[in-house]
Amino acid sequence: MDNKDKIILELLSKNARLPYSKIAKKLGISETAVRKRIRKLEEKGIIEGYTLRINPVKIGYRSIAHVGIDTDPNAFLGVACKLKDMDAVKCVAITSGGHMIMTDVWARNSEELNKILAEIEKIEGVKKVNPSIILEMLKSK
Repeated sequence: MDNKDKIILELLSKNARLPYSKIAKKLGISETAVRKRIRKLEEKGIIEGYTLRINPVKIGYRSIAHVGIDTDPNAFLGVACKLKDMDAVKCVAITSGGHMIMTDVWARNSEELNKILAEIEKIEGVKKVNPSIILEMLKSK
């Protein structure tokens, strides 16, 4: 990976919909060369995909929380799999540090959030649920 590839990654990370023609212009290379470089970055697994980032507040989710979850060690993977299947749980990560699992939960209001947290607490093997409600999102990338 050279400097041009790094610039491509930087540009696409800011705007994954940036046309190849604009990337080519910024780099001073042909659009075909940009296509080939991006295809190689994809084949190497450096670019894993292109995603859509949604602002949950603007689509009606007013209660957003990062939720740390501690489990019995033997139930750890089972709990993580059940969390992945919950629609309100938007992200599940296995972590070290304060909690075994961290999740992002979106809810329409605090009442709905409480119901979701109660549902998580009822999953077999869950020992503790530690929500941190987001009051204001300053940066999301």
